[in-house]
Amino acid sequence: MRLVFALIGCLMAGMVWAAPRDMTFANIDGGTLNLSQWSGQPVLVVNTASQCGFTGQYEGLQSLYDTYKDRGLVVLAVPSDDFNQELTTGAEVKEFCEMAFGLDMPMADITRVKGSKAHPFYKAVRAETGFVPRWNFNKVLIGPDGAVVDTWGSSTRPKSPAIVGAIEPLLN
Repeated sequence: MRLVFALIGCLMAGMVWAAPRDMTFANIDGGTLNLSQWSGQPVLVVNTASQCGFTGQYEGLQSLYDTYKDRGLVVLAVPSDDFNQELTTGAEVKEFCEMAFGLDMPMADITRVKGSKAHPFYKAVRAETGFVPRWNFNKVLIGPDGAVVDTWGSSTRPKSPAIVGAIEPLLN
């Protein structure tokens, strides 16, 4: 029902509604990351920041990715400075993440996640679920069918029973 109301709202506002799975992000390495390239796989999208009290969650995100990537899980880090805690450039973010946490999961370039200039992915998630990141390290799980499965705030750790319990049934 929420999806119907979101669709009606978008149509009334003259917007073209797209599912979260139909989104493209700028890749931190250059080029683009298309969520549709992971169609049929669960994708955990996390808005991140390098200078936040939750930055240590990068370790858990990488561990989650390492544990489940062979079974289809994708973890996508989406650095954002919307809460004024991100480094200045994507290159600095990438270097920090590689040096401090050994990250090798997909990463978007620095991206807006809230407000009127939010990335279309976050606008679509809001339209579908009402969820808006209220801080860094908010998590959105997209199912293999492209629908939002669940969302979690910053305090929910990447390997928490809630997140792992939602991911495991979606894996190959």
